[in-house]
Amino acid sequence: MKGLHLLDFSVIILYLLGITTLGVWVGRRVKGDSDFFMPRRFGKGMMMMHAFGTGTASDQAVVVASGTFRNGLSGIWFQWLWLFNTPFYWLLAPIFRRLRALTTADVYRLRFGPSVSVLFAVVGIGGLAVKIGLMLKGAGALIDAGTGGAVSATIAIPIVALLFVIYGVAGGMGAAIITDYIQGILTVLFSFILLPFILNVVGGLEGIRATVDAPRMMSLVAPEGINTFFITTFALLSLAGIVAQPFIMSVCANGRTEFDGRFGFVVGNLLKRICTAAWALTGIGALAYYLQQGTPIADIDPDRVYGQVAQTFLPEIFPGILGLFIAALLAGVMSSCDSFMISSAGLFTENLYKPLAPGRSEKHYVTVGRIVSLAVVLGGVIVAFNMPNVVAGLKTWLKIAPMLGLAFWMGLFWRRFNAAGAWACTLTGFAFWWLSIQQGFVKIVAGSPFTERFGMIVGVGDELSIYEPWQILFYLSAAALAGIFASLLTQRTPKEQTERFHDLIRTPVSPGEVISQPCCLPEGVTPAERPRWFAGTDFEIAAPSKTSFVGFLLAWIAVAAMIGAFAWLCSP
Repeated sequence: MKGLHLLDFSVIILYLLGITTLGVWVGRRVKGDSDFFMPRRFGKGMMMMHAFGTGTASDQAVVVASGTFRNGLSGIWFQWLWLFNTPFYWLLAPIFRRLRALTTADVYRLRFGPSVSVLFAVVGIGGLAVKIGLMLKGAGALIDAGTGGAVSATIAIPIVALLFVIYGVAGGMGAAIITDYIQGILTVLFSFILLPFILNVVGGLEGIRATVDAPRMMSLVAPEGINTFFITTFALLSLAGIVAQPFIMSVCANGRTEFDGRFGFVVGNLLKRICTAAWALTGIGALAYYLQQGTPIADIDPDRVYGQVAQTFLPEIFPGILGLFIAALLAGVMSSCDSFMISSAGLFTENLYKPLAPGRSEKHYVTVGRIVSLAVVLGGVIVAFNMPNVVAGLKTWLKIAPMLGLAFWMGLFWRRFNAAGAWACTLTGFAFWWLSIQQGFVKIVAGSPFTERFGMIVGVGDELSIYEPWQILFYLSAAALAGIFASLLTQRTPKEQTERFHDLIRTPVSPGEVISQPCCLPEGVTPAERPRWFAGTDFEIAAPSKTSFVGFLLAWIAVAAMIGAFAWLCSP
């Protein structure tokens, strides 16, 4: 292949054959739909790499490197937006495990009824197709640039999709988790492999500071772009939406115990944040390199920077290392996309198809799930070819889940919140999001006396738009208010339904517990009692246990240490 040494090509082929064979081999254990969608048999190490692999992929390296190349080190927040959510993962993981569900739509059905379950399934499948498309788009750009155009994005995208479909369809979520372990290790390698080479050629961090002679480019906060307001609102958006990401049920609930899920969710994501720092340094290092070479920055596509750096430096080291880089790149994409594919198939099979076709064999439902997996990935491929760039794709995906995520949060803490509130919250959120990008509305906002004072409009002439943090506050606030008013103006959810939801959350999972049907306590298990704040009201806020409090605090310490260490490393 032009641009690839024979050894590079051999490494890629061996990796692809090996990981596909492993996934198909794992598929031998699939006996029913629970084996396919939610095996629940993995320990801390597997759960950590599953959380890391599902949440980490090469498209994110593209986004961060691209954002850093454009905006300076503040571009790291395109992935560090989730950093402030990490302590909350310690609290969320046992909730999802205790709900004893196969899919997150099962939870919405329990709390709000079948109509909201269907709504979640439809929105969730659409969101996962967009996410798969985003990841394939990033992978295509990296492979194209990394091979010097020898393998174009047009060819790379369907090939990558076909490969993870083969083993994901065969082995289901179990195959995804086991292959995530191997692919997660390769993703860490992928994240750091370029950094020493780019730092060496530009003269290290001192060379970067001397070349990129602009304080805002070396700052974690850029006042005119990715500022504190931007970071805060996008962090709020991601926290609202994380609970409504369909794959989070798998990340939290496939462990043998609650602690396995907690450990995996938090530590796996902290590992990802370390990799994000490497991507950001590679991006700013690439900017310094091109400036030192006298290359016009305007001629460089930021989405191709990460791959171009690989193609420039790795072949000069020794044959095979570029192939290892591309194999690691593919590992990052495949380890995430297979989980998204199985999660979307679970939503369709368990929450859309099974209610219409009950009483079929488990083999039948697994077959349906496999067929749907193919359809969702096909949708993702179509999205990838129609997506303008990876940063735009990321921002679009971020805005899908929070509408239903708000419903989850309000239903978790407020018993009065009901199905009408969930529908109103979701539909209003999407409607106001759509309204906020219409030029007529933007011009009305632009004419407001508060616009200039609060920086609500960006752009010039006919290219005006609402500054995204204000846009986020606009549609999230409208969605929350609509959900509250709709709930107050309609009948309560039946008490026994709400009580069952909270009984599950209060009752720890016992070792070796067998779940006969979704969202039900096993036979003979009595709901646990737990102290709660605001007892006697409609607010349901459980008093945290010692384990929850200590873990939450330690996670915040880790977050602060990570930000402080990166800021110190990049400071003059």
